[in-house]
Amino acid sequence: MHCASLGEFEQGRPVLKKIIENHPDTFIVITFFSPSGYEIAKHDKDFGQVYYMPMDSPSNASQLLDILKPDIVLWVKYEYWHYYLQEIKRRNIPLLLISGVFQDNQVFFKWYGSFYRKMLECFTHFFVQNLSSKEQLQKLIAEEKINVSGDTRCDRVINIAENFIEVDGIANFCGNKKVIVAGSTWEDDEAEWTHFVKTHPKIKFIIAPHEIDEENLADIKKEFPGSIFYSEWMKAPPLEGFGEANCMIIDNIGMLSRLYKYATITYVGGGFGYNGLHNILEAAVYGKPVIFGPEYERNFEAEELIDCSGAISIENALELEKIVNNLLNNEEQIIAKGIAAKNYVYNNAGASQKIIEYIQKNRLLTN
Repeated sequence: MHCASLGEFEQGRPVLKKIIENHPDTFIVITFFSPSGYEIAKHDKDFGQVYYMPMDSPSNASQLLDILKPDIVLWVKYEYWHYYLQEIKRRNIPLLLISGVFQDNQVFFKWYGSFYRKMLECFTHFFVQNLSSKEQLQKLIAEEKINVSGDTRCDRVINIAENFIEVDGIANFCGNKKVIVAGSTWEDDEAEWTHFVKTHPKIKFIIAPHEIDEENLADIKKEFPGSIFYSEWMKAPPLEGFGEANCMIIDNIGMLSRLYKYATITYVGGGFGYNGLHNILEAAVYGKPVIFGPEYERNFEAEELIDCSGAISIENALELEKIVNNLLNNEEQIIAKGIAAKNYVYNNAGASQKIIEYIQKNRLLTN
């Protein structure tokens, strides 16, 4: 299974777990382009073979496939490697795209996109997230090679929520206060919250930035005076003054999907810049209202979550403060939006099972 980064790994992992359940003798190899995915996956006890994908070249593609001799290749969502895909096709190895999303602004559908269209022709079958993706892809690929399976991330976040493990120290920090968890934030996201955090000392805030390098963490701490790092809280929670802090900055990775559990209201970052909105399903699955910025056009789940009243998009800090204050003063609205958000995730579960059923029906992992 090849994944561009951590987000794609989270989408592919539920499928691999299903494969392990149904075919326990399967030898699984996972490759990455980005360190953010590799660094997490290499510590996952379920998967022992985790590597960076060698650079895309004819010789690298041939050598890697000679070594692995895969029975099936899963490609998650996007990031198309020309020589690898061509070599997989040449060897007649089943190649499945999972959790695909296709839109008319992608290069495949441009007049100059013939090179990229050839890469799509390498795939045996496509599992796409929504009907609009299927309709777009059908312009290039035969309909019988496309299934609308939904987003495998729904299966993943449901599994995390239903097997919830407490995060050390967080319950003590939150106490009995109302809590706002802002996850995967960038500088533009954090700027929207600075005034609200300073003027609402009785509310607990947990900020989990997307980038946790030392310089960025130091900058965030300056933006939120009196805040503490999670590592500081865990080393010395009794220190004078720490108990009064209303803002915690998470200075590690790997716990965000569980932090949303502690929230009264959630905020997901990435909606104020080119980086793109991050995973809103991680927050929605716990039955909490989800707020994010205005740039979410590439995220159909954000549109659908807004339509079902489980999420709200904001344009600026003033609008954010108005909406959050209204929610905090209306418990019934928080509950209703939270229920809508959770129902959306559960109603869209099952993508992993659909992919496994295809694999089993076509005996792709059966000698």
